[in-house]
Formats: sequence, C-alpha cells, structure tokens
Amino acid sequence: MRELRVETEHPYTVHIGQGAIELLGQHYRDLLAAADQVVVIADIRVAELHLPQLLEALADFQPKVFCVPAGEGAKSAESFMDCHSFLLSENCSRNTIILAFGGGAVGDLAGFVASTFMRGVPFIQVPTTILAHDSAVGGKTAINHPLGKNMIGTFYQPRAVVYDADFLQTLPENEIRSGMAEVIKHAFISNKGWLDELMAYQDFSGIPGQQLEGHLEKGIAVKSAIVEEDEFEGGVRKFLNFGHTLAHAIEAHLGYGKLTHGEAVVLGMAYALELSESHELPRFLEWASANHYPLALLIEMPFAELLPYMKKDKKSTAAALNFVLLGEVGQPYIETIPEQRAQAAYDKLRKMIKEMI
Repeated sequence: MRELRVETEHPYTVHIGQGAIELLGQHYRDLLAAADQVVVIADIRVAELHLPQLLEALADFQPKVFCVPAGEGAKSAESFMDCHSFLLSENCSRNTIILAFGGGAVGDLAGFVASTFMRGVPFIQVPTTILAHDSAVGGKTAINHPLGKNMIGTFYQPRAVVYDADFLQTLPENEIRSGMAEVIKHAFISNKGWLDELMAYQDFSGIPGQQLEGHLEKGIAVKSAIVEEDEFEGGVRKFLNFGHTLAHAIEAHLGYGKLTHGEAVVLGMAYALELSESHELPRFLEWASANHYPLALLIEMPFAELLPYMKKDKKSTAAALNFVLLGEVGQPYIETIPEQRAQAAYDKLRKMIKEMI
C-alpha cells in the first residue's frame, strides 16, 4: 500500500493500492462510526460495476446511497440540488459523513455538496479512475455552468483519499487516455526523466498495475507539494492548470461530457506548448497521435468560437488571456498573451496537426 500525506490546513492521507477500500472499515472506523449517517454519492455507472465491493467494506455503518449521472453530467446545478434534497430527506445532519465514489466529476460534485450542506460536513474521496488521481487531491470542488467549466465551487479538503487500484481494471479506453493526460501534465511541470518515461508509451493497455500505481503516486506527490505551498491558488497552484485554459473552453464549447476532460487537456497542452515555442511539441503530438487523442478536433473548431470561453477562464481578466506556459520541462510560468498572438499560435498548431494526419 502506497501512502502520501497532504499537509494542508486540514492534513489528510492518500492511500493507493489494491484492496485500499478495506481501510474504510479499519483505519477510518472511528471517523465513520462517529457519524450519525454515512452517505455514498456515486456515479451510476461506477455503482453498477463496483458498489457491492464498497458496501461490503462499509457493512458495519449501514450507508445510504445516492446515484448521480455518469461523468460530467453529474456536475450540474440539478445534480447538486438533488444531492442536497436527498440528504435532507434522509434527515442528515452536521454529523453526517459523505463518500464520493467515482471519477473526478463525482468527486468534484460530492465535495461541493459536502462543503455546503449545513455549511460543511466531512467527506472522503474514493476515486475509481486514473484521472481522479489529480482531482481527488487538493480540495477543489465545483460544478459547471453553461458559460464555463468549474465556475461554481469551493476549496474544501477531504478527510482522506482511499484509492483502490482494483477499480481501475474496468476503465474503458477513453477513460485511460483521459487519466494519463493528467499524469503527463504532472510530468511536464515537474520532471523531464519522468516525462521521457511516459512519452515512451505507445499503448497504455500494456502498463503493469504496479507501474501505473507508481505513476499515480508521482502525480499525487507533485500535486500535493504544490497544494501544500499554495492551497487556495494564489500563485504556484495555477501551474497545475497547464493545458487547461483551452481544454475547459473546448469542453464548454462542445458540451460537457462530449469529450473526456483528459482528452481536452491534451489538446490544451499542445496549444500551450506552441505558445511556449517549446521544442517538446513535435514529440508530444506524435505521442498524442500514437495514443489516439483526438487532435483532429482542433481543425474543426475556429479560434473565435473558443475565445469567449477562454476569456472566462479563472486565470484570465477582462482585458487579457493568461496561460500556464512551459520554459524547459519542470519550469512552468504564467504569461499574459495578446489575442492576436493567441490566434496565430492556434492557427499554427492546427496547420501542424493537419499536416501530420
């Protein structure tokens, strides 16, 4: 079992490994037993696959379960209010504890619900996707708005992250691609040797389980170190948004859930590398193409259609576009980019992609 401590204002431990959910009834028994009710907010697709295993681990606590739509469909105002209605109808209180069971979307939703129900109740992240190695750690919670992704939310740390690697075995191919995008993002902003190792993968399906857990642990370590330095995103935590300015614009433009978050992030990282004039871009495009990321989508989306969403990005201001860029690998920085330069880089990237496919 791998363990990492996240030293935020309210510290907690991330547990990674096969059979990790057994820790709920062991290591976290006192926390769960002290609650008047234990409530699981679950992605409905994940519940169909894995809920029996979770309920077995929680058998001593008689949990109640509320299922929400799969994927980004969970991060809506309707789902948020439905969760609150369920908690109220079940007579939950400030002594209730919530478990988020699913990928990053359910973790974001359940964390936001926990942070706002009766002004805050404790919650535990039980992630089931590779992508959630990023979203489950750090305390960002949110739902989407039609005009922008993650625009309504809070900073609210979990009491624990219990990351059972057994759940990763049923992930579909697009969710593996999505998760590995956030892994390689962490490598870009931290470690060239690790980036080279990840860039060597031409087929994610062949990654041994222990090797994958090692990559997830490295990614969580990168994120937790940054979060510990800047918990509320006043400075260096913004580096974790490398690739996300364009990615969030693409997701909002296409409609949430039409493209996985990680697939959009790969497109966004390619754009950020072009803006950075990075020599890593050609190699990254080859890697993305080999692993079937949808690069061709950029050819179909005019810059003018994405610009309004990028202007609403949380790093930007009314007068400027701010992007996380990269000097050398491991040297992220933030730069204000004029619209004309932003469009020229976008057009150049689209041309490169068109020539290679």
